Amino acid sequence: MRYALLLAAATLGLSLSAAATQPDGVAESGDTRRRDAAEAVFAQVRSDPLAPTIAPRGHDVTIVVFSDYQCGYCRRFNPTLDALMAEDRKLRVVYRDWPILGGGSGPAARAAIAASFQGRHLPFHRALLAQPGRIDAAKIRAAADAAGVDWKRLERDQVRRKADIDALLARTNGHARTLGLSGTPGLLVGSQIIPGMVDLPTLRRAVARARAPR
Repeated sequence: MRYALLLAAATLGLSLSAAATQPDGVAESGDTRRRDAAEAVFAQVRSDPLAPTIAPRGHDVTIVVFSDYQCGYCRRFNPTLDALMAEDRKLRVVYRDWPILGGGSGPAARAAIAASFQGRHLPFHRALLAQPGRIDAAKIRAAADAAGVDWKRLERDQVRRKADIDALLARTNGHARTLGLSGTPGLLVGSQIIPGMVDLPTLRRAVARARAPR
């Protein structure tokens, strides 16, 4: 698995080969600057006051998930992430709704972000990913009902907070492109990028690497 540092270094116009091959502990000053620049990018991806986030007390690893509610792979991956969250109580998860598949992707993402204003993003997120086939207005409403979302408030919040929601989606798109992602799902686990769906053992190993002392 390749580290996100490599992709971030490439997009920042830095030396990809140096970032890839220099072992930890023997980096020269230029390599240290490259690592610092990449970590600054990762910090922006992990930290956004509007991005829906699950942050248990004492968390020590952050997973950022880029997903689209019409993505079949995202639907298949979500139970894997949920299983890891259930067994590992020290994971912080940041949900980056990234609607890139057209159609109902945008409305679903906006509704999911708006649901966070009433503390219902995660159940709504799960309910949306449980909807079969292409997402449309009826399926968004069905997911909201299943997740216990106040529909009238959701509609109001999407109007009232439209500028905030649009800005968050734009930031997420920019971060995904900076990390070199071209589709969903995409993950940032610590400083590792996983461009696609993985199984539970692979995800566990990525988290273990993120926890390992450097």
